[in-house]
Amino acid sequence: MKPAAFTYHRAGSVRRAVELLSELGEDAKVIAGGQSLVAMMNYRLARPEHLVDIAHVKGLAGIRRVGGALHIGALTTHHAVEVADLTPDFAVLSRTMRWVGHLPIRTRGTIGGSLAHADGTAEWCILAVLLDARIVVEGPGGTRRIAASDLFLGPFTSALEPDELIVEVVFPRRAPRAALTEYAERRGDFAIVAAAVDLDGCPEAPDIPLVVLGGVAPTPLPVRLGPDFTGTTGPGRFGEFATAVADQVQIRDDTGVSAHYRRGLVRTLVERACEEAAQA
Repeated sequence: MKPAAFTYHRAGSVRRAVELLSELGEDAKVIAGGQSLVAMMNYRLARPEHLVDIAHVKGLAGIRRVGGALHIGALTTHHAVEVADLTPDFAVLSRTMRWVGHLPIRTRGTIGGSLAHADGTAEWCILAVLLDARIVVEGPGGTRRIAASDLFLGPFTSALEPDELIVEVVFPRRAPRAALTEYAERRGDFAIVAAAVDLDGCPEAPDIPLVVLGGVAPTPLPVRLGPDFTGTTGPGRFGEFATAVADQVQIRDDTGVSAHYRRGLVRTLVERACEEAAQA
């Protein structure tokens, strides 16, 4: 299938991209790698009247460390992260990229595009919530930062305004003992369930592993257990911890996938992610 007719605009700078988005309004969409948007357009699930191409804007790609934080430009591809040396503090980002589609998708798809698409099962969306990322966006009013926990509002719906553009993602804290794993019917397909775990937890509860799930809710779902699971970092308790996570999550039957089956996947994948994180 072919997309509906649209007008193409090529932006040479972030400022020009924002100006175009402001002028064109809600009928405009940003395109970079196009790995999500083009597919939706081909199936007529999205029909933007205007496309603003930012693929050639300089300064929006690259990975750098500033103090203890990791900064990744919005046009950085999945594959660039996959081959980057991020050990040990952020190696979970590189390891997770193997789950993102297939190599051709990873070489063209961008981090900013994945986050803006706001798919609740997407690996970057789950990782951003797990690691408390800050999404840096540029709009007519200047620059603002959005916490990943506030970015995703619903299925394919984010807190971005129509005239705002993601320019950078900042991961403020190290995560040397974190992992993400998932299950799909075929390698490269969208995950039925994905589970990400940080054994070191979050600053508010550093002794309780933090879990974020994909595929069980419209947006990435953080799961926090109570003090009974303090210190659940030993292999002997991973199964117990995973069962408690699965029991806490509310899951509904879906077309072709029962709640019972998906809950079993949550249990298995959380335990597997814990084991992988412990070996990191």
